[in-house]
Amino acid sequence: METVNILILDDERRVRDEIGEFLSKNNFQISKAEKPSEAFQIIENESIDIAIVDIKLPEMDGLEVLKQIKKNNPYIEVIMISGHGDMGSVIEALRRGASDYFQKPFRLDEMSQAIFRTKRFIQMHKQLSNYNASVSILSERLYNGLSTPMIGESKAFKRVLEDMKRIATTDNTSVLILGESGTGKELVAHGIHHMSNRSKNLFHSVNCSAITDSLFESEFFGHKKGSFTGAFEDRAGWFEVTNRGTLFLDEIGDMPLAQQAKLLRTLEERKVSKVGTHQAIDVDVRIIAASNHPVEKMIEEKKFRQDLYHRLSTFIIHLPPLRERSEDIPILVRHFVDSFAQKMKKNITGVNEKVLDKLVKYHFPGNIRELRNIIERAVILCDDNELQISHFDRISAKIDEEQLQNDSCYDLELVEKNAIEKVLDLTDFSKAKASFMLNISWQTLDRKMKKYNIPEKRKESAN
Repeated sequence: METVNILILDDERRVRDEIGEFLSKNNFQISKAEKPSEAFQIIENESIDIAIVDIKLPEMDGLEVLKQIKKNNPYIEVIMISGHGDMGSVIEALRRGASDYFQKPFRLDEMSQAIFRTKRFIQMHKQLSNYNASVSILSERLYNGLSTPMIGESKAFKRVLEDMKRIATTDNTSVLILGESGTGKELVAHGIHHMSNRSKNLFHSVNCSAITDSLFESEFFGHKKGSFTGAFEDRAGWFEVTNRGTLFLDEIGDMPLAQQAKLLRTLEERKVSKVGTHQAIDVDVRIIAASNHPVEKMIEEKKFRQDLYHRLSTFIIHLPPLRERSEDIPILVRHFVDSFAQKMKKNITGVNEKVLDKLVKYHFPGNIRELRNIIERAVILCDDNELQISHFDRISAKIDEEQLQNDSCYDLELVEKNAIEKVLDLTDFSKAKASFMLNISWQTLDRKMKKYNIPEKRKESAN
């Protein structure tokens, strides 16, 4: 990862120098400010990742500084420090978006650990920003207008994007997109259309599993007024409507064999005749089909026409399931959190790293669609500024059943110890966040940790 840029805002020069000297040894880039006005000037002129802010400051207090930083630079992580053990200030700082809180005097190695905990989020923000800067190939309309974003850094995702750009340059080649439900097949089809020379004409999506035999010809080819009961006016079919555009046939594997034969004839002749007339209409339509079924196996089982498969599969794009591109999950999570938080007008600025670890390990049978729904529900449930594992109640048991089991124990001290250890683990041993979740003071938590011999930081696992 690139160097993390840290701003230290404290009116005591000794504190600024001690923190700065220690963090510099860990390859952090340090900037220092004595007053908030100096800090805001540094933030304006430099790329700051983390701000360490004292509560008691000249010009304005640290909570107001925190508020302004989060308002104008929401991706800057803020760590608050104070010489006073005011629990109200701790709670208010966390509510306003602080990532951690330390009471003076504190150990410098604890501060360093807190900064290392934020590096993953900083990296994720930068990856998403870099992607947004280059998303012009799909246009802002496509990126923001569809529910599933084209976001990713994995090799599997980049291969799909390269295939999309390559096939988009050929206007007439049929494309078959294969992938599990929820992987974004329609988005890929829409992206191909948008990058092609047909982009100024219509893109239309058809769910093939929903078309009955009686409606097939009318829907695809159109009909003349009076050609059947209920035909009160002339109607253009989908081939005519999307002329010089793109027709997306979703779940083509669910189309009955009789309909497949009629579709094949149209694709070969490039002509359609409306129901109620013998007059043929020339159509110039690009076909993109998609299926979550193994089409080749369906051919062997006589459930899909081999000649139609060859007609549709000139170019095949395989979409990987989310579990095979797990490195993209943090980026997708950040996108969905930002999107839903903005829509719901919530100040959610982060996701607990423990949550990300568990989401990355989750199987996601519903793929990106499931992830999107999970994040939407979590944002609805969250009243704080950081998503925790408790906000993922519907899948928490699936993600990690053992961690979320209730202790069947009647020893009150053991129950209390287990509760403290679990909360510390969930908060990555941040005493500020842990004491807030446990509804006790920072000092009480520190005393109980000593009582139960709970270490100050996570034990390193043995290899």
